[in-house]
Amino acid sequence: MSSPKAETNSPPHSSSAGFVIETTPRSFWYRLPWDMGEARENQMASHAARMLTAVGYRVDLGPDLQVGPLTAPSDPRGTRVHGHQILRLTDELNGAETYATAASLTDHVLDPNDGVLVRLSEFFETAAEQAKASGTDTGWDLSYDFAEAAAALTSLGEDLHDAADQLRALNQPVQPSWQARVASYYATAPAAQRTGTAAVTPEAPAAAPPPASRPNRTR
Repeated sequence: MSSPKAETNSPPHSSSAGFVIETTPRSFWYRLPWDMGEARENQMASHAARMLTAVGYRVDLGPDLQVGPLTAPSDPRGTRVHGHQILRLTDELNGAETYATAASLTDHVLDPNDGVLVRLSEFFETAAEQAKASGTDTGWDLSYDFAEAAAALTSLGEDLHDAADQLRALNQPVQPSWQARVASYYATAPAAQRTGTAAVTPEAPAAAPPPASRPNRTR
């Protein structure tokens, strides 16, 4: 089965809602990553249609693709909407065709100000305060667990602070240092260019003249 396509009257960003772009010399279209499964493909197509319609695009979507909110086998009613947002981000990362796109998606998780990790850290810090407010031993113990989770997420974000930039750099060829370029030049240049002198082709040694014949002498 081919992945569903979303047809619009204006091209959205290539990674919109997890779709990837396919191009030919005369046209383009967007598709979902392969091997997602028909049910998941239909959910993603419907989600993309809702997103595009909400911002003013005209979307033509087959009636068989009009399904409800994103769901998962463990959440068939789609109530864990925030987890599904991360799942959608994961789907987009799975379909990223360039490291630049992958890095941009990774920034959503690792951004030190508004990324998923820093917001989760804040969430657990708040949960710790809520548990502590109970004034019970159980609440204090739980607050310590929540505080440790917040600290672990903060530490993880610090360890990965430049991971997105490193991922983005994978798209660029490595530029050798000038020393390496000079060494490579001299290693491959012809001998005449390395020495800066004109090449001299060795000549064959001149043939020695035949010895002069000695006159016969008699005593």
